[in-house]
Amino acid sequence: MSPRRETSQHHPTTVSNSLEILETVAALGLGVTAKEIASALHMPPATAYRLLNALVAEEYLVRTTDLRGFGLGARLNGLVTTASTPSLCRAARSCLDTIRDEVRFAVHLMVFQTASVRVLDADPDHPVRAERELVRHLHASAAGHLLLAAAPSWQRLLPRTPLRALTPHTITNLAELDDLLNIVRNGHFAVQRDQLEVSLACAAVPITDGDGEVAGALCIAGPSARTDALVAHIDKLRSHANQLAPLIF
Repeated sequence: MSPRRETSQHHPTTVSNSLEILETVAALGLGVTAKEIASALHMPPATAYRLLNALVAEEYLVRTTDLRGFGLGARLNGLVTTASTPSLCRAARSCLDTIRDEVRFAVHLMVFQTASVRVLDADPDHPVRAERELVRHLHASAAGHLLLAAAPSWQRLLPRTPLRALTPHTITNLAELDDLLNIVRNGHFAVQRDQLEVSLACAAVPITDGDGEVAGALCIAGPSARTDALVAHIDKLRSHANQLAPLIF
């Protein structure tokens, strides 16, 4: 990406830069910092800070509680949610209730956007752990592995900067990640253990849309010491994912 000009009073440039900041926050996920945004867009830091402050003031962006990062604001998030997020009908919720009663682990429903994972329905009895990292780091989560494995050019969905090691077990080497994604493609499910957060494991199966494309994931999570027990539920997850697919997409 070529270096950008300093923002001036020329409105198209200001608007274009603002929209690209919004796209970057959506792609990199909740908690992305001003420094990360400026770096991703090759934008002068002063320009990024000025536009970020304006977008926060207009409620298109919000600051995270620690004031170090940003997320989509109410004005923008409402539009995105209405336009792109599937809603859950009663039958879909009933299906999720059934699987949650059967497995006794946390069961979460994810949907995929172009380069991100979004939690569509979190288990009410088991909050999503490491959600900020899950939605931002595709290389470290089971759902992210499914999204990457389904993409023809998965490297393009990752940041241009080196992959972040969230734990000592996070795979950050692209060749090793490629080997893992081949296993995911062959098995049609993904498992991560201690990669997203130490002591956390997750298994996930894909949910396809009407065109047969991978559009989401049904995930089961629990302690990493119970990874084998999570994987033992893969067939059951697949059955429920097949039931959910036409109800969601």
